[in-house]
Amino acid sequence: MIAIIDYDAGNVKSVQNALKKLGFEAEITSDIETIENADKVIFPGVGEASSAMKKLQERGLDAVIQNLKQPVLGICLGMQLMCNASEEGNTKALGIFDCEVKLFPNSDIVPHMGWNNVSEMKGKLLENISDTDNFYFVHSYYAEVGESTTSVCDYITPFSATLEKDNFFAAQFHPEKSGDIGFKLLENFLEVRSTRLEVRS
Repeated sequence: MIAIIDYDAGNVKSVQNALKKLGFEAEITSDIETIENADKVIFPGVGEASSAMKKLQERGLDAVIQNLKQPVLGICLGMQLMCNASEEGNTKALGIFDCEVKLFPNSDIVPHMGWNNVSEMKGKLLENISDTDNFYFVHSYYAEVGESTTSVCDYITPFSATLEKDNFFAAQFHPEKSGDIGFKLLENFLEVRSTRLEVRS
């Protein structure tokens, strides 16, 4: 079962619809047990970082996400909340990825909105995807490039377009809004095998 985390700060229906087009059923939920028992977890997000973190904390979902052992995919704000901290609202985030989230300088149009390709690609999410393929971005804040970076987008400054560490994956762009190439990335994530141990009583 695929769980899409619902914390009133995510584009959950569009992600669910994208998965349905791929032939996968997903449950939109904030239930801790359902999330912990899911085969895959998707953590989308839109909106403002500090209020989103507060909503996670109110539901007890912050610690749940940090301790998940199955494959987890963060999208847009979801990715930013998986980093150490965000300049947006001076927000302490989940600390899964060791990088900081910063506001774009105003040397070009902010927010970054539209289609861009990515470079320096590696990792499972981007298998069979080319550096000439384009993804759809909408964001004013960006994650710095760090050791978990698996692709880079260059808008105003180079930033992490995707991140990967252990069972955690993330994309700054919206794969659910990126057409066939976004669907390919979602398929790549859904094909990641869980390494968690099954405990039988």
